[in-house]
Amino acid sequence: MPELPEVEIVRQSLSKKIKEKKVKKVIVRNRNLRIKIPLYFSRFLKNKTIIEVKRFSKYIIFCFSDNSYCLLHLGMSGTIHILNNKKNLVTNTSFYSSPILPKKHNHVEIIFENFKIVYNDPRRFGFFQIINNSQLLKKRFAEYGPEPFQSKFNLNYVFSFFKGKKKNIKNFLIDQNFVSGIGNIYASEILYLSRINPNKNVNFFKKKDCKKIILNSKKVLRIAIKKGGSSIKDFKNTSGKKGNFQKNFKVYERDGLNCKRAKCNGIIQKKIISKRSTFFCNTCQI
Repeated sequence: MPELPEVEIVRQSLSKKIKEKKVKKVIVRNRNLRIKIPLYFSRFLKNKTIIEVKRFSKYIIFCFSDNSYCLLHLGMSGTIHILNNKKNLVTNTSFYSSPILPKKHNHVEIIFENFKIVYNDPRRFGFFQIINNSQLLKKRFAEYGPEPFQSKFNLNYVFSFFKGKKKNIKNFLIDQNFVSGIGNIYASEILYLSRINPNKNVNFFKKKDCKKIILNSKKVLRIAIKKGGSSIKDFKNTSGKKGNFQKNFKVYERDGLNCKRAKCNGIIQKKIISKRSTFFCNTCQI
C-alpha cells in the first residue's frame, strides 16, 4: 500500500496538471470500489473547477471552487494516469503498476479540456468520496492522528499518548489514530534510525525515545519525498523515472544482510508483527 511519500508524489504530479482546471465530464465504468461510487458522482463533479490538490495522510483531496471536496484513496493497487490529447509514452503518476495506462480496470475517467485523468485499480481497494463542505472534511479526519510534519506531533503529544499503553512501537507507527501517513516500509526505517527494537513496549519509553521517533519520522519521510518515493515494484512518475528511496533502505527487505551502520556487526532480521513483515538489526536496535 502506498504511504505518505508516494501519495505526496502523486499529489504533486496532479497539482501541476489539474489545478485551476474545470471538469468537463466524468465517466464511471465501475462503481464497485471499496466504497461504492454514488450514482450522482459524475453530476457532482461536472463543471467544477479544481482550485487546489491537497493531501492528508494517504488521501488525495480535490478542492473545488464551491468549497466542496472529493477524496481519493489509492488502496493497494490504485494508480492515476494522465492522458493528453496525443499519444502518451508515460501516463502513470503513481506506483506499483505499469507506467502506461493498462487496458483493464480503468474504473473512472475525469475529463478536462485537453486531457483526462484515469483511475485504474485491479484490486479495487481504493475509493472516491464526496465531501460537501469544510466542516464535514474536518469531521472525516477527526479520529486520525497528526502527520509527522505537523506541529501537534511533538514530545508532549507522543509521550502522553504512549503513557500507560501496552503495545509495541511498530504497531503504533502504522496506527493512523496515533500518527497519519506512516506504513510498513517507513516504520521499519524510522525504527532503525532511532536504534529502537520494533517489539519494544511504548509503556517503557523515555522522553529521549520519543524524541528519536519524532525526529526520524520527519527525516525519513522528507528524504523519501525528495527521492520520489520507494519503487519496490514498477513505480514511475510522469517523467518515466523511478522513485529512488529504495536505494536508501537500511533494513526493509534486507533480511539476512549485514547492518549498514558503521562498526555494527549485526544481521538484518525479518519478523512478522501483527501479520506484517518487520525488518530490524539484531544488534544495534535494542
